[in-house]
Order: sequence, then structure tokens, then C-alpha cells
Amino acid sequence: MIDAATQALVLQRYPMLRELPAAQLADLLADAALLRMPAGSLMFDENQPCRGFPLLLSGSVRIVKAVPSGRELHLYQVRPGDSCILTSSCLLGHAPYHARGTAEHDLELVVLPPAAFKRLMAQLESFREHVFSNFSQRLTDLMALVSAVAFQKLDQRLAALLVARESPLRTTHQALADELGSVREIVSRLLKNFADQGWLRLGREQIEVLDAAALARSVAL
Repeated sequence: MIDAATQALVLQRYPMLRELPAAQLADLLADAALLRMPAGSLMFDENQPCRGFPLLLSGSVRIVKAVPSGRELHLYQVRPGDSCILTSSCLLGHAPYHARGTAEHDLELVVLPPAAFKRLMAQLESFREHVFSNFSQRLTDLMALVSAVAFQKLDQRLAALLVARESPLRTTHQALADELGSVREIVSRLLKNFADQGWLRLGREQIEVLDAAALARSVAL
């Protein structure tokens, strides 16, 4: 049951739904389910069917592509107000998932059944534009990821990641390795090399960038 407070949050995160007539919005949410999932929960896995379209209200979801060896490549994140392009493509193409989604933080989300998602796509232009705008942005990001993986060395990709984030970066070496599709030992060695050159300072689950210009130059080499 979607209560009034949750409905208000849905409309805050996904304002295009305010364009629906009250009766149509009520019908849409009557078929929806409110879920709460703790950090670390598996939202979906490869080859699973898609059960519905999530409207994320709080938390974030990490989408990764895994290989049999256990290594993972970070593809993108889904945050409140976003749409998951993998879920959209699965629903539109009647196909199973081709990657894995895991809760990075505690999640609260409203899940629309597939039929409700398809009605929204057909009837509400602003919702359709929202979904396809996310497709466009994610495709651009994924093309950049493919280019980086294919043409950049790991130290360049790590430097680019550090330059792009706000300093100090509060994370672990393992988390960086997961995001880069590498292993912790290699990432730790590269970070130590950067630190030895005076480009950054390493702390407990914290990385402080001291010379962003040097890191940026290493990306361009």
C-alpha cells in the first residue's frame, strides 16, 4: 500500500508523474509495491526476468557486469529520480537482465508492474522523454567506459577517477578496484606509487588528492 507520504515523495523524485490526472495516478500507485532493502542486497542478477520498474526514492544501486572469475566491471549507478536503463530495456525488449544490481546504501523504492510501466511509456510523453534521456546519457557514459577499458591503462583510469571525484575521497581500495574491474592488490600498488610521487595522501578509507594537475597529466600520456 502506497501511503500519502510515499506518494508525495514519488512525485518529488519523479515530478513528471504530477501531469497524470488524479484518478490515473491513483490507479498507477494502487498496482505498485513499496520495498525497503538494506545495503548489500541483490536487487537483480544476470539472466533473471524483470519483475517491474523501480522508482527509487532513497539510496543508490550499483550496476555491474560480472565474469566467471568473480571480477566485476562497474557500469553505472542509479540514484533517486533516475531510471535504470537496463530495467527499461528488459521491459521494452521482453528480455532478462544482462548485469547485476546491488544496493550500495539502504533503499526505499516503489516498483511499478510491467504493464503500468508500458502504459506510462505509451501515454505520458514527459515520462517517455525521461526514460530515453537516461538511455542517451548512460549510452554516452558506457561508450566512454568502453574506450577507457580498451585504450587506457589501469593507472590512467585510476588517475582519471581520482581527478573526477571530490577530495578527500572517502572509499576503500577494494571499492576502487571493484569500480575499475580490477583487484585490490593492483589498485593499492598504484595508489602507493601516486602517493610516493606526492600526488596524493593515503589515509584510512580516505584518499586526499594533493596534485590534481599531475594526475590529469598522467591520464593524457
